[in-house]
Amino acid sequence: MKEFFVETPEREAFVPITEHIQTAIDAAGLRDGLCTVYVPHTTAGVTINEGADPDVVRDMLMAFGRIVPDDLPYRHFEGNSTAHIKTAMVGTSTTILVRDGRLQLGTWQTIYLCEFDGPRRRKVWLHFQDQGA
Repeated sequence: MKEFFVETPEREAFVPITEHIQTAIDAAGLRDGLCTVYVPHTTAGVTINEGADPDVVRDMLMAFGRIVPDDLPYRHFEGNSTAHIKTAMVGTSTTILVRDGRLQLGTWQTIYLCEFDGPRRRKVWLHFQDQGA
């Protein structure tokens, strides 16, 4: 298992982590297999989505804000119920195919750490499953 940390810049942000993950795959020498990305937090998750147009991330954050508004009578005493709900919607893990040592992502895809309660220092854990050649 590999671990790295991400400093998130604000309360809500999608931070690209694809290059961090590819670097870890390179260092591990994984050629063909699977890479599971897991974020061990209850107010941050991980997703794969478009990385070419920053408006996609802005639109996603706007939509999450409308789906999970701040002004409901939440009971959680820490005041971050919306972050917990958004994380549950996004999820805390994803698995990506690795072929010939490269993440198998579509042309526009980027892997993001999704921060919903920042800014914070977040852990990302990677697990590789080598399928052999």
